Amino acid sequence: MSAAPHDCSPAVHFSDLLERALIVWDQRQADDGVFGLAIPLQGLDPLLQLADLEDADPFRFLWDGAPGLCLAAAGRCHHLELSGPRRFELAQRFSDITLGRILEGTPEAPAQARSRILLAFSFFEQTGELQPQGSMPSVQAVLPRWQLSRHGRQGWLRLHGIAQQASDVRSLTESLWLMAEKLQSWRSWPGKVSGNLSGRITPGDWERRYTTALQRGLELVNGGELHKLVLAVRHSVSLTSTLDPVLLLKRLRHQQAGSCRFLWQRNQQDSFFGASPERLLSLRNGQLRCDALAGTAGRNDHATSLLNSDKDRREHELVVQAITEHLSAQGLQPRRPRSPQLARHGQLIHLHTPITTPAPGQSPLALAGVLHPTPAVAGLPRREAMNWLRSLEPFDRDGYAAPIGWIDSSGDAELRVAIRCGHARGTQLDLTAGAGLVRGSVAERELQEVGLKLTVLADQLDLVSGGR
Repeated sequence: MSAAPHDCSPAVHFSDLLERALIVWDQRQADDGVFGLAIPLQGLDPLLQLADLEDADPFRFLWDGAPGLCLAAAGRCHHLELSGPRRFELAQRFSDITLGRILEGTPEAPAQARSRILLAFSFFEQTGELQPQGSMPSVQAVLPRWQLSRHGRQGWLRLHGIAQQASDVRSLTESLWLMAEKLQSWRSWPGKVSGNLSGRITPGDWERRYTTALQRGLELVNGGELHKLVLAVRHSVSLTSTLDPVLLLKRLRHQQAGSCRFLWQRNQQDSFFGASPERLLSLRNGQLRCDALAGTAGRNDHATSLLNSDKDRREHELVVQAITEHLSAQGLQPRRPRSPQLARHGQLIHLHTPITTPAPGQSPLALAGVLHPTPAVAGLPRREAMNWLRSLEPFDRDGYAAPIGWIDSSGDAELRVAIRCGHARGTQLDLTAGAGLVRGSVAERELQEVGLKLTVLADQLDLVSGGR
């Protein structure tokens, strides 16, 4: 094992990699722990090669912000699952402790190759007695065994594993080297992600279920009991075969280029995925950014009508104000443009306001706990809106509209709001979409908006559908 895998840059040789790893091991301060090791690779696409990251553990993760960070992960070295209160605090503590205990064998690795804790929250804070059977835990946090990342042309492969003696370090180094050789030799295989998916949406089913809740929601906002309520509907699709989420995510990369594609796959029968246009928060080098995204129109509508819509502008401003108030309450000084912009995401256009602030020393998951859920996915006042959602929505939201993302070993983090998503369990696919109700909302228009959102993923699946 003396030659470098093809196209590695800078050139790396197995003997050098092992020598550096053993030096780090000899200088350790603990007898055992998690050892992390990374190697540079070029020309790889983590989305297309997720399936090549074979591991005995079935967990798979994808974060595709291309042309930004693209990250594929497989297997679990350490993980946390829990339900109940303080989930953001406990997830931050798990992340800090786990990342802080990694013995890093590649200290020169760049930001994209840092060790990451992957995170998926449920929308509601589940408790043991309230959590429906088969639903997502309140929080899942994973230190993956394998990470394959790319930012620009440069890629990195990372491995985490338990090391108790020098022979374990050698075994991990060999495993990393062999996986790098495998990925490099397989990268040019044609047609690795291909195929067709099909299923059927029964026309009108979701509309009949949604209408009653919609009428009650309109009464609440028009009567002044709530300023805003974001009611969602879930529609189940029977697929003709088990869904391959990577196939869908590949399509979404082209159809939803401005969004961040994500996958949280607990096993082959359970995949939560989507293409989120909404950033809950991004923390980079002490700089925080949040997105206010509310107000929706179809791509065939006149964009100026969205900017001139009193209803949509009021709905959007409620979200902007809530985010800035939450950040200000944390001692931060958020800044925002005076007017919203238009953001195009596939078939949909949204009103978008970026909100930024310096946030030195801030815990990203503490901020996430303060921000979630924003009025863009729940309503105002928050507590009252959440109670009404539990009453009016006849399903558990699970991961829909909840934070999903990662935090790295330097404290940088990114969390998206998991919308434009689906959850596949075997051959059943659940699609979820919602619309924001404010005073003056019209039932027919809200039905049209929800129908439009439901078709975004259905169109990518080549589903046979009817109705809206």
